[in-house]
Amino acid sequence: MNNYKIIISYDGTEYAGWQIQKNAVTVQQKISDALQILLKEKVNLIGSGRTDAGVHAIGQTANFLTMNKINGYRFLHSLNSVLPFDIAVRKIELVDESFSARFDAVRRSYLYFIVKGKNPFWNKYAFRSGRDYNIDYLNQLCKSFLGEKNYTSFCRTRTETENKICTIYEVSWRRKKDFIIFKIEGNRFLHGMVRAITGTLLNAEKNNYSSDYIENIFASRNRETAGESVPAHGLFLYKVRY
Repeated sequence: MNNYKIIISYDGTEYAGWQIQKNAVTVQQKISDALQILLKEKVNLIGSGRTDAGVHAIGQTANFLTMNKINGYRFLHSLNSVLPFDIAVRKIELVDESFSARFDAVRRSYLYFIVKGKNPFWNKYAFRSGRDYNIDYLNQLCKSFLGEKNYTSFCRTRTETENKICTIYEVSWRRKKDFIIFKIEGNRFLHGMVRAITGTLLNAEKNNYSSDYIENIFASRNRETAGESVPAHGLFLYKVRY
């Protein structure tokens, strides 16, 4: 069997997330259907992880096994021709048969965009805000998220994942022209976790809360103690490292 790794970008606006679901249009389903058309066989497309409804991706990673031997350049062109305009496969490469896009990933990073004022070109891709943010203060608060911690307070209450322990390697805010950009990188993320963290940090900055506010949320292990999740359309899966 031949194992192929693909790097994917997509606009998640019209999709119910990455993972295949009943009675819903998803990114994984669209790519799986396109692969089946071209390969003339059913494939199991394995993604590095889920993205929620409305969330976008710059560098989602997936892999699939096939009996076919693929010409990378030609197949990439054919695959993108079959896929809808809002999904693009950027790269394809043959990898070891044992490679798994999900289980071999060691780090995943996300970006969240906030745009100041009205901007028609970023309406679907950034959270619009008229506020000024104290970036230095936000970065001070970010330190509370570094390391290995239990993220029960920052994920959806109804989740099938029992293990809530995640390790965060990097978390930061920066300003670039009219944008505020939040970046977070960790070994894994729970359902809704990035949006909950982002909303909690913005709430803490707005109300001038100290880092004790963040630590108390962790200690409570209760989603209701954390801030409101920010809208999905500003979030991008940026990169997956192996």
